[in-house]
Amino acid sequence: RAFEARDESAALYLYEQRNAPVLDEDAERAFRGNARAWEFFQRQIPSYRRLAIFWVVRAKQEETRRRRLATLIDDSAHGRTIKGWLGAVKR
Repeated sequence: RAFEARDESAALYLYEQRNAPVLDEDAERAFRGNARAWEFFQRQIPSYRRLAIFWVVRAKQEETRRRRLATLIDDSAHGRTIKGWLGAVKR
C-alpha cells in the first residue's frame, strides 16, 4: 500500500523518473552550437547522456545550470566525459 500511495513527484533518483530529462531550447541550442562537443556527446551511451543532462537540469539555481552546461560542453568538446562522473567531484 505504501508503494501505491507514494508521491511520484518526489522522485529523487533518475531511475525513479518516468520521463527522460531534456535540456531547454536555449541550452540545447548552445550545446549544438559546438559541433565537436555535440558529436562527442551523441556518441556516448544513452545512460551517460541521460545522467549528464539530468545533472545539468536538476540544479536549483540558473547560474548553477549554466555553469554545469558549460562544463558539459567543454568536457565534450575535449573528448572527455564529465570529470568525477557527474558531480561526485564538485566543480
